[in-house]
Amino acid sequence: MRLRGWFIGAVLASLCASATGLSQQTGDAPRLLLRCDDIGMCHSVNAALSRVVETGLPVSASIMFACPWYQEGVEILKRAPHVSAGIHLTLNAEWAHYRWGPVAGRQAVPSLTDSVGMFWPSRALFFEHNPRIEEVELELRAQIERALSTGLQIDYLDYHMSTAVSTPELRELVEGLADEYHLGISRYFGEVDVGGLYASPTARKLDTLVSVLGTLDTSRINLMVFHIGLDSGEMKALRDLNEFGLAEMSKHRHAELDALLSSEFRDALRSRGVELLTYRDLLSRRREMMRPVPLQE
Repeated sequence: MRLRGWFIGAVLASLCASATGLSQQTGDAPRLLLRCDDIGMCHSVNAALSRVVETGLPVSASIMFACPWYQEGVEILKRAPHVSAGIHLTLNAEWAHYRWGPVAGRQAVPSLTDSVGMFWPSRALFFEHNPRIEEVELELRAQIERALSTGLQIDYLDYHMSTAVSTPELRELVEGLADEYHLGISRYFGEVDVGGLYASPTARKLDTLVSVLGTLDTSRINLMVFHIGLDSGEMKALRDLNEFGLAEMSKHRHAELDALLSSEFRDALRSRGVELLTYRDLLSRRREMMRPVPLQE
């Protein structure tokens, strides 16, 4: 599916003017997009983002506008013009004892929530309770409107736990909202995942990150998704209710942060001539988006 080409005129000019300043692709330089997810989920994630921002690395950051700490995440990103901000469309709340519900309000979208008005922790439970597509649209639209109301420049959409694009009907809804609000969609610019650090042991995350740089395909845009955070008391208290959730999750998130901030990672980027891109860069260079085939979560 090809989305309508709306990147023209003043919109394109604005995006070009606010790009990160990276040079256009030259020769066989591998291109890499770094995306940090779950911004606004809690203070520890936001604090980790602040450390990344301070390095000047051009990254993309996806904010969960349904979560209590989204305002702090917004304020951090308003001071970081080199970072491209996106909306992490959220229909799940997966942590034991730390839950969130719909921006539209539980009475407006009852098919999306449990008995106390919170999102379901897993995709399976979300679909078991027969979510109504019109309520999903109402909620995703409310999240987008909240994001835009902050005054932060929003460049793209992506999707927490992939729930918002888990069916053809839902994917078409997200595509329609992106077109309506003139936003990009992650993975719709030909970027391909080259593997993340999520499942890598904490002691191996840096080695994994550096080794991935040696496998980047110069014929395409490469994507790595990070889940950063601090190994703080706040994050240690969180337990993922999904079966795939990691034990000692806070240590994994801090190890991802350390790998991203490391001098070894910077040295490897330079030695291999990697060009770092953000979604704002991709928007400034392209007029069309294409649905990924095969579909990627």
